[in-house]
Amino acid sequence: MSSSSDHRVLGRRLGLFSIDEEIGGGLVLWHPKGDTTRRIIRGFWEEEHLKNGYQLVSTPHIARGELWTTSGHMDYYSENMYVFEKDGETFVVKPMNCPFHVQIYRSEPRSYRELPIRYAEWGTVYRYERSGTLHGLMRVRGFTQDDAHIFCTKEQLEEEVSRALRLAQRILGRLGFTEYKLDLSTRDPERADRYMGSGDEWESAQGALRGVLEKEGLRYTEMRGEATFYGPKIDVKIVDSSGREWQCSTIQFDFNLPKRFDLTYTGEDGRGHLPLMIHRVLLGSIERFFGILVEHYQGNFPAWLAPTQVMVLYVSEKYKPRACEVHEDLTALEIRSELDERASTVGYKIREAETRKIPFMVVYGGREAETGRLSVRRHGVGEIGSMTLEELVTRIELEGTAEPGP
Repeated sequence: MSSSSDHRVLGRRLGLFSIDEEIGGGLVLWHPKGDTTRRIIRGFWEEEHLKNGYQLVSTPHIARGELWTTSGHMDYYSENMYVFEKDGETFVVKPMNCPFHVQIYRSEPRSYRELPIRYAEWGTVYRYERSGTLHGLMRVRGFTQDDAHIFCTKEQLEEEVSRALRLAQRILGRLGFTEYKLDLSTRDPERADRYMGSGDEWESAQGALRGVLEKEGLRYTEMRGEATFYGPKIDVKIVDSSGREWQCSTIQFDFNLPKRFDLTYTGEDGRGHLPLMIHRVLLGSIERFFGILVEHYQGNFPAWLAPTQVMVLYVSEKYKPRACEVHEDLTALEIRSELDERASTVGYKIREAETRKIPFMVVYGGREAETGRLSVRRHGVGEIGSMTLEELVTRIELEGTAEPGP
């Protein structure tokens, strides 16, 4: 990969993000343009989750040490956590969102009629990574996960996994990733002591995941011995425009937390039952996914994701008032527009807009003043014709609904 395609170079050149050593390695500053695209992705993500029966939640950035002792993180993950003392009490900066979602589930009695319950959150977490492993957005210490946890009955498990896979395909596809590979990580039966749960539980869970993949007609590779100690999982690896594979989505079964936190629901028989729990991320770390996205598109985002969709330029000061009106009209129509008011030639402004990879440019001068139409340019293409304001807005909106692709 050339340096010009590196997300760190593009991020700096396009004003998307930075990492400041005075703040700390692996801690990201989102600049206005990068945060704009991040908010667009989040808005789309939230809308899709609400349509698919998820409830959105928000949780704190720290919690008492006892929570992480109960969850097992203090025993198995403490070397990656930021732990501190305050007023004689131990606190942890959260490395994961799962125990918080578990506590929301535990906050009131649950009935089988409520299940499945699906909680989703853009939850920011912090994990210690050795300084030598940090790499732009791809490996950081503070990041946001598009996390979700599903609590369901055994009978609902396959349908929930299937729904999660279809949602992953929908969201990743809309963001421009239509090629992917699937891994099914299972336990090594010869090393059963490494895993929580009984052999029957593992066979049932692995069978459910395998059954969903086969029912959906999805090709996969079984990775024996690659499951985590608390359950089997499906990993989705996306393929970017350069043919590189990136592991993003994970659908993970969990034998651990429901038992550790003594989760229960009242079944149809009136008795208490242990719910099944599925961990699920689709984009994974938002920081890492953003880095992948930047390199996938080489900074040339489709119009619906671009921080600035239209740059409005004018030939001379004489035409500035009308150019200002065009910019204001576009903004009022919720098009992300900028007005270049610098005292430079229009040719220079066009080159600058091309360098910034802005999808559309409107050039306003004498011909436009006479016809009442706009001269429109497309990044990487050049002039694409004369349009009314309404026609330009329609063009931008149509690109926003077009089939994905870099």
